[in-house]
Amino acid sequence: MTAPRPQRPNQRRSLTSRIILVTTVSAALAVVVAGLLSGFLLRYSAQAEGRRVLQDDANLVATSTEAAVTRNGKPRVPAAVAKTLQQQHIDVVVVDPNGTLTGAEGRVLTAQPFDSRDLATLRSGSVVSSTHTINGARVYVEGRPLASGGAVVLLQKVKAARATEAPTRWRLGVALAVGLLVAAIAGVLLARRLARPLQHAAAAAHRLSTGARDVRLQPEGPAEVAEVAEALNGLSSALAVSEGRQREFLLSVSHELRTPLTAVKGYAEALADGVVPPQAVAPTGQVLLAESDRLERLVRDLLDLARLGAQDFRIDLASVDVADLMRQAAVVWADRCAREGVLFSAEIPATPMPISSDPTRLRQIVDGLAENALRVTPSGRPIVFAVVPTPDEVLLQVRDGGPGLTDDDCRVAFDRSALYDRYRGVRKVGTGVGLALVAGLANRLGGRAAAGRSQEGGACFTVHLPRR
Repeated sequence: MTAPRPQRPNQRRSLTSRIILVTTVSAALAVVVAGLLSGFLLRYSAQAEGRRVLQDDANLVATSTEAAVTRNGKPRVPAAVAKTLQQQHIDVVVVDPNGTLTGAEGRVLTAQPFDSRDLATLRSGSVVSSTHTINGARVYVEGRPLASGGAVVLLQKVKAARATEAPTRWRLGVALAVGLLVAAIAGVLLARRLARPLQHAAAAAHRLSTGARDVRLQPEGPAEVAEVAEALNGLSSALAVSEGRQREFLLSVSHELRTPLTAVKGYAEALADGVVPPQAVAPTGQVLLAESDRLERLVRDLLDLARLGAQDFRIDLASVDVADLMRQAAVVWADRCAREGVLFSAEIPATPMPISSDPTRLRQIVDGLAENALRVTPSGRPIVFAVVPTPDEVLLQVRDGGPGLTDDDCRVAFDRSALYDRYRGVRKVGTGVGLALVAGLANRLGGRAAAGRSQEGGACFTVHLPRR
């Protein structure tokens, strides 16, 4: 079974057309429902009104017939009344006291035009108000007994009683059609109003995708649509800041790479040209090796940082005695600090502190923090390694006696190249990779890194590691 082919953007319906379609269909459905409901109510109302009018007519005809009783005592409908009723499609039947049925003009009827039960009711002196099917048509029957004997009966087809329904229904249809037209026009206007700011937002997004960073939108339209414009403005600003940091980062990395490369190239050319005396070959090789190690360390840090961001970073968990690991690191860094004239000390408990972690990555964290501390700590000032146990965590600390950090520095210390951008040319700074890598490693090990001020007067970097 093959998957359906996705629609290309130019094949998709626009928001404008969809809003117009939805509003028009919704209005059409509302018109249909309103028309059906109104038709039912109109029909019921017309029937009720026709029945009421016929009842009033029956009362009036009975009164006028009483007043027009002939000398022989037979009831008679006045001619003017009969003519008016005929114009209204109402048939009149007069019942004599002896039970003879005559029409309005006095002609004797050979067939009884209404139910015999109604005739019995009238002769008993009761009012008749019923509906029957006569000759296939529904007919209203209104009968009124007369005081002089006999009765008068009015018959009108239900269809004729609803004669006022047709023009009213036509007017209602016109009103609903006008409402549908107005709804469609409103849908077009609404669709254009909603789509315009979204079209502006799409154009701005396309500009952002081509590299423009000065994109600014005026929030307009409903709150949700205006929020899209504000989000794009924020995205534009964030991209500008991010790309600026990337450029600064690349410049700093380029500078860090250029320095050892220049030294390597210079000494290599000297060796190739034979200008280095034999007794200086070994020291020259040491310089080349040191600069190569520096290059390798920088490249390795960059690769590790990239792999951390891509979540492609191997962690080998094992049981690690943090106190022992810090003592081993302290031996190495005590020697390096001594060569730089920096005072080194360690505050490490003698009791084991086992945790589940990756010993290689932990040592990488400690070395990164120590490298950063040694870079900024002047000769004669201290660097301290410390391990602080808590009930749930083990804290690894590297404190220094350097220039320290402000509160704002502490908040951005682990952002890539943040401190480099602030203090380049002011104090010794690295590439901005080391501290960012420390924070990434700490997170991958289930902990976190924090920056603060140390009691030695400089910075204090703490890595919180969970015991479990």
